[in-house]
Amino acid sequence: MLETGIKSNKAGLETAGIKVKEAHWNLSPTELIEEAIQNGEGHLTDTGALMCDTGKFTGRSPKDRFIVRDESTEEKVWWGDINIGISPESFDIIYNKMIKHLEDRKVYVRDAYAGADKTHRLKLRVVNTMAWHNLFCNNMFIKPDAYKLPDFEPNFTIISCPEFKADPATDGTRQENFAIVNFTKRMILIGGTEYSGEMKKGIFSVLNFLLPTEDGVLPMHCSSNMGIEERDTAVFFGLSGTGKTTLSADPNRLLIGDDEHGWTSKNVFNFEGGCYAKAIDLTEENEPDIYRAIKYGAIVENTRFHPGTRSVDYANTEVTENTRVSYPLNHINNIAEPSIGGIPKNIFFLTCDAFGVMPPILRLNKGQAMYHFISGYTSKVAGTEAGVTEPQPVFSACFGAPFMPLHPTEYAEMLGKKMEEHDVNVWLINTGWTGGPYGVGSRIKLRYTRAMISAALSGVLDNVGYRKHSIFGAEIPMTCPDVPSEILSARETWKNDDGFYETSNKLARMFQNNFSKFESYANDEIMAGSPKPREDYK
Repeated sequence: MLETGIKSNKAGLETAGIKVKEAHWNLSPTELIEEAIQNGEGHLTDTGALMCDTGKFTGRSPKDRFIVRDESTEEKVWWGDINIGISPESFDIIYNKMIKHLEDRKVYVRDAYAGADKTHRLKLRVVNTMAWHNLFCNNMFIKPDAYKLPDFEPNFTIISCPEFKADPATDGTRQENFAIVNFTKRMILIGGTEYSGEMKKGIFSVLNFLLPTEDGVLPMHCSSNMGIEERDTAVFFGLSGTGKTTLSADPNRLLIGDDEHGWTSKNVFNFEGGCYAKAIDLTEENEPDIYRAIKYGAIVENTRFHPGTRSVDYANTEVTENTRVSYPLNHINNIAEPSIGGIPKNIFFLTCDAFGVMPPILRLNKGQAMYHFISGYTSKVAGTEAGVTEPQPVFSACFGAPFMPLHPTEYAEMLGKKMEEHDVNVWLINTGWTGGPYGVGSRIKLRYTRAMISAALSGVLDNVGYRKHSIFGAEIPMTCPDVPSEILSARETWKNDDGFYETSNKLARMFQNNFSKFESYANDEIMAGSPKPREDYK
């Protein structure tokens, strides 16, 4: 077997039972880019970034992500449509086929960490058959110091072979593509898909299982930043389109990370070494940090050039609207080094309420925070998908249901305990509509949202009066600097009490209907956080 690059411990790939024709270990970004171009995997853009396509799959395939159902997972995993079980026997069949498939292949091997906190990090070995996938892992995971590589021993291995396809008739999968997590064998198998995000989210799922059960750490699908002077840490949860990346990228604060973090008894730490951002309609004016980070070493996925140039057309949706860019954290200036902050003082749940009935800011008590954390609410608007003609609620438990192997109430109770221990403020921020639903009202101005978040972070909102919301029960501040007082009351912006309360009741019942599947696991304090429709309206 031909081996090049800085290799790890003597056992090499043999610890995973892998024998290959050619192995390239821990290559530099320059070497991987050269390999990718020689292999016909991508093209260089005019900024030096590598442009690659992900083939048939331009996003994750959640119905084809499996967890091996065995003694280590049977009683712990929340099985169902999100966490789909597969037998150990099916895993072994696919593993053995993949190992046989690799015997005549060239692979790219990378050793890396997931987790900036040395106490809680995962040591990874990634085996890729595509050079650009290995570059993606170089960007997204944390690089060990070179002197540690000769003795590096992984405690989780990813084998990713996009060209290898499963046989559903014999292998226990739904179709040819798959991503399988085996906690007993500490391994992830990925095949039939070139979408690089499967590797990143696979490790996120692993940490979401291991950290609470083994280390007592709360894993979070969130962004995080901290003050440059005060060093106070803030956390931002939110589903796609709610403003999580935009609002955490504050020029007056240091970015800890944009997607995945752990909350220990001493700190908040980033799981990753890079960012994986949406690139659709990207402009330097709106997202300067992301735009300027797309340089040599970065990867743009499923984008297209302006005709006759090597300049990326970020408005092009020829392949997908889910165009992406991957880059290491050091491609942006305003970052925390290392990617670790203190115990958070403020947590923000971001929702884009297209019904227009949620206030732009609410302060939640512990029970309400746990309830809304489990709910993970935002909404789709008319025109975003075929058949969507009015606002549609979207609920994703813990703001990241596809990656949460444990029952959502377990994560929520950990959050509530940490809130209590550290006297943390939790705010629900509506970045959606006011004055009526989508199509009638208007989107809450970004400058108002930024002003409310700034007031919460500075402590100004600790010293203003509050009133209780009649349906959601949480507290609405009476005043906020640089925000008109009428904006703080969603009801006042409607100028139509009957319409406002009828729509509010409708949304409250949607919350209750969604939460019915969690009720048997939720304690009384969580259930007390439920919104309560007003009986004097329909």
